[in-house]
Amino acid sequence: MKRIKTAIVGTGFMGKVHAEQVRRLGNVEIAAVVGSRPERARAFAEVNGIPIATDDLQEVLDNQEISAVHICTPNVDHFPQSLAAIEAGKAVLCEKPMTTTVDEARKLVDAAKARNAINAVQHNLRYYPVLQQARQMIGHGDLGDVLIVQGTYSQDWLLYETDWNWRIDTAENGQLRVMGDIGSHWMDMIQHLTGLSITAVCADLATFHKTRKRPKGSVETFSGKKASAQDTEDFPVDSDDFGSVLLHLGGRARGAYTVSQMSAGRKNRFFIEIFGTKAGLSWNQEQPDTLWIGYRNEPNQIIVKDASLFYPEAAKFADLPGGHSEGYDDSHKQLFKNFYARIADPSIPIDYPTFEDGLHGMILLSKVAESSQKQAWVKI
Repeated sequence: MKRIKTAIVGTGFMGKVHAEQVRRLGNVEIAAVVGSRPERARAFAEVNGIPIATDDLQEVLDNQEISAVHICTPNVDHFPQSLAAIEAGKAVLCEKPMTTTVDEARKLVDAAKARNAINAVQHNLRYYPVLQQARQMIGHGDLGDVLIVQGTYSQDWLLYETDWNWRIDTAENGQLRVMGDIGSHWMDMIQHLTGLSITAVCADLATFHKTRKRPKGSVETFSGKKASAQDTEDFPVDSDDFGSVLLHLGGRARGAYTVSQMSAGRKNRFFIEIFGTKAGLSWNQEQPDTLWIGYRNEPNQIIVKDASLFYPEAAKFADLPGGHSEGYDDSHKQLFKNFYARIADPSIPIDYPTFEDGLHGMILLSKVAESSQKQAWVKI
């Protein structure tokens, strides 16, 4: 199998996740890491056994042995770093949301096409095995025609005014925070599972903490609850803590979802329900190996992940036998596996979300923001 050298750009929570899952592939070597400061890059490299540590992205892009880069930095850096990598001839895997504006996303799509660059956007949550089974069930008509979709994506890590993360600052994150961070996942997932596009939205966004206490030092994502007391300064907040959206899906289906990072006790509850003319299903990320299937005139079911009982197209996304959990880490690995398979052999079909999906996601987010501002329905 062809051995591929890659680089991780970003040393925070997502950088760690990417590094850990890339190393599980076997044929991919992390040759370099780029940090915001030299000491951060060196510390990350020491822990992960990476030979090159730098704060200079160009140094990595000039390295002809490196074929790909993972962009795991704050959202505002996604566009310039991804564009530079494409122009340097690298394959690019970028975290979501792909950019902070629709115009930037279009430029990345155009640049990737012009360079014939292999590209992906990190919608890893598609790759839980039971969700792939749900997708095949819908595609095979087991639910009938989709009528209703609904759900939530709820977390609690930004509940208090003293909770802080770079995403709160629109200069680093872009205007949409919770909607861009996890609402983008919900919208991508519902379209991926059903095969239908969101065609209209009616949204309402809320900011409960108009001011937050920003630490004078840096804080890694999700680590705020464990952080010790430190000097803070008041920071005015204009990004969303909560969002609710009504939607049209395809030509007939209707739905609604909420997203929140201030829901006490909900650690990472990504919940989806899909109801069709024959049956319904639901899934909760906090219990990722189970899928509820509901019927009108026969007993409901709860199935547990077992690839041997899945549709063949879904079974390929499970690497462990039934009863052996595959969760968040594995969802990243599955996306990476397909991304690097295409780097090794560009002739194989694309089986992962691309920059085109990232652009579509940015268009949806822009329409959600427009709808909330107008307090009205907006067509996509």
